[in-house]
Amino acid sequence: MSTWTTLISCDQLAQELDNPAWVVVDCRHDLANPEFGRRAYADGHIPGAVFIHMDDELSGPKTGRNGRHPLPDPARLASRLGALGIDSSKQVVAYDDAGGMYAARLWWLLRWLGHDAVAVLNGGLQAWQQTAGELTKLPTTPKATTFTPKVQDIKVDVDAVVRDHDSERMHIIDARSPDRFRGENETIDPVGGHIPGAINRFFKDNLDADGFLKPAAQLKAEFTTLLGDRALDRVVHQCGSGVTACHNLLAMEVAGLGGTRLYPGSWSEWCADPARAVAKGT
Repeated sequence: MSTWTTLISCDQLAQELDNPAWVVVDCRHDLANPEFGRRAYADGHIPGAVFIHMDDELSGPKTGRNGRHPLPDPARLASRLGALGIDSSKQVVAYDDAGGMYAARLWWLLRWLGHDAVAVLNGGLQAWQQTAGELTKLPTTPKATTFTPKVQDIKVDVDAVVRDHDSERMHIIDARSPDRFRGENETIDPVGGHIPGAINRFFKDNLDADGFLKPAAQLKAEFTTLLGDRALDRVVHQCGSGVTACHNLLAMEVAGLGGTRLYPGSWSEWCADPARAVAKGT
């Protein structure tokens, strides 16, 4: 049986929609409206899909200093995944309606917990509907199982970023929009700017005009141009709160440029401490 570990097409998913070894997860969310995802799921979702919430389940408690979407406790997330029918035998497919930005968070979290059989639906819900894929309002009752986490060393904490951010030991890619990276038009976090030494790769630049990820060869060329001769195992991704950075991680995996890591706290954690340096401009 094939295992999907990065992207899957709507046609490929449609062929497996009734496969009990597959779990489809609706990850829709709106940062400005936390109830959007639940309502959207109730209004219509891919048949058989279960729903997971970005704030309540794919994030942990906020302290005011650990970012807007801190990582969830691994055991608690594993319990929720098991309740949704996910275990080591399942192929997981994550989707959203935002170019994969939220689905990529679940993709990365599952990999963090040691589950590689997870793919993002390329083109998301829009592509599913455009290919005549039906939606249903019927809720899904998953068959609960046990998910056993095997946490992987694929992230860095704020102490490591403080120590290494402006050195050859760490190369930071910031997934936020170019204006926010420069410190302009900041409406989400209290401080504008970026971590000194970071370079910018807006996550939306991974998508083509139709909302699909660009071909692997194109992504590889673009990231290679961005990184130059920087070693991949020293590349660390961040964004505003550790969500869209996962999109860049996914894009690099699709491009065959694996081995990079995530700084989950990202800018919202970094700027919570006024003692940390802030850079502005390009």
